[in-house]
Formats: sequence, structure tokens, C-alpha cells
Amino acid sequence: MPGGRLTQQERQQIALGVADGLAYAEVARRLGRPTSTVTREVMRNGGPGAYRADLAHRATEHRAHRRRQSAPRGSGSAPQAHGRDAEAVRAYEEAFTTVFMASGLPRMTARVLVSLYTTDTGSLTAAELVQRLQVSPGSVSKAVGFLEGQGLIRRERDERRRERYVVDDDVWYQSMMASARSTATLAETARQGVGVLGPHTPAADRLENIARFVDFVSESISRAADQAREVLHTKPVPEGDRTPPADPRA
Repeated sequence: MPGGRLTQQERQQIALGVADGLAYAEVARRLGRPTSTVTREVMRNGGPGAYRADLAHRATEHRAHRRRQSAPRGSGSAPQAHGRDAEAVRAYEEAFTTVFMASGLPRMTARVLVSLYTTDTGSLTAAELVQRLQVSPGSVSKAVGFLEGQGLIRRERDERRRERYVVDDDVWYQSMMASARSTATLAETARQGVGVLGPHTPAADRLENIARFVDFVSESISRAADQAREVLHTKPVPEGDRTPPADPRA
């Protein structure tokens, strides 16, 4: 299976496959490349509706040129904590970013979220994000504003009074509950339409079905999030600290 960067000819084949509506897995199979490579290539260069082989090739060359310019002369990649492989970490962050982009996040927003998830502290300042991603403060500000609005990150002040952006074990729970509340609002609005359009009319029946479906989904999300939080966030009790069950004969 070929490795290394995609060639311009491969990008042209990807563009043809996307235009023909082929699945990324099929395009990758024809190229002899991993599906993740094709997915990442398309999503980081405009998505399936705007991917162009020539533009993607130039953008990749431009990014590589920028990385070479920003790297200190005579030095390799910055040392990684815990003996990690810097190139493997970079490739993983790219793949993780692609997954978030495929779920609907803009590229810069996805990059910020991945940076927070893959740092050991689980938090970064705006300045640290700017340095890490080599982007403008405005880009970071816009991305964190969106993520905070979605409940995916939170802010806190450190001991130096600097504002830090944080992800932790509770963030996904809060995000899921916010999603459930939003879904419940959709159900409520749909039911308001039943009264406006008249009960038992085709349009009202459609809205009632939407409301019932969304109600079920919203309740399921809330219930599952509560159960997952209780199970996954409960730390196991050490063997020596466990209280033996009471004797039912006592």
C-alpha cells in the first residue's frame, strides 16, 4: 500500500470519485490508500461539495512550505511528553480533526477542540492555542466562542489570572444535556403548530409525529447521559476498603 503524501494525479482521481458520488472507502480502495487518508484530504480542502484537485495540491504545498519556514533551523520536531512520537501525534491530530469536521465542525473549531483533548492538562490559554496552531488570535477567539456556546468547553482562571479553556470528563455530559434540551424545545414548537394548523389535518399529524419522535429521542439522550455519567465517573472502590454485605440472618 503506497505511503507518503498524495500526488497530484491521486488528487485528480479523488476529485473524480467524489464528483461521481463514490464513498470515500471506494475511492481509497481504488487508490490503494487508507480510507482515513481520503476522508482527511477531502474534508480539509473544502469538503465533498467544493473539493478541487489543483487547489488541494497547491494548499498542501503551501502548508508544507509554512511548516518548513516556521521550524527552527537545525532542529527537529519539538520533544514530546512521555516519549511520544511527534509525527504519530501530528497524524493522529489530523485524523481526529477530520472526524470532527465530518460531524459538522468548521476546521479551525475542530483543530482547537482536538488540541484541548490531546494535551495532558486538558486546558490551554488563548496564547498557547495561537502558538500551538500557528493561527491568529481572532481565529482562536471565534473557535472557542463557538465551542463554549455548544457546551463543549468551559473557561476558568488559573493562578496567574489567565483565562484558560478547559475540557474535562463532565463536558460531554453537559453537552449531551444541552442537546437534549434543544431537542425538547423542537418537540414543543412542533406541537404548537398542531394547534395553529388544526388537529387531525395532514400537516398537524405530521408535526405531532415529529414531536412524538423527538420527545422519545430527547428522553433517551437524557437517560443515557445520566446512566453513562453515573457508571463511567464512579471510581472503583479498592478491594481492602469494600464493606462486606450484611448477613441477612442477623
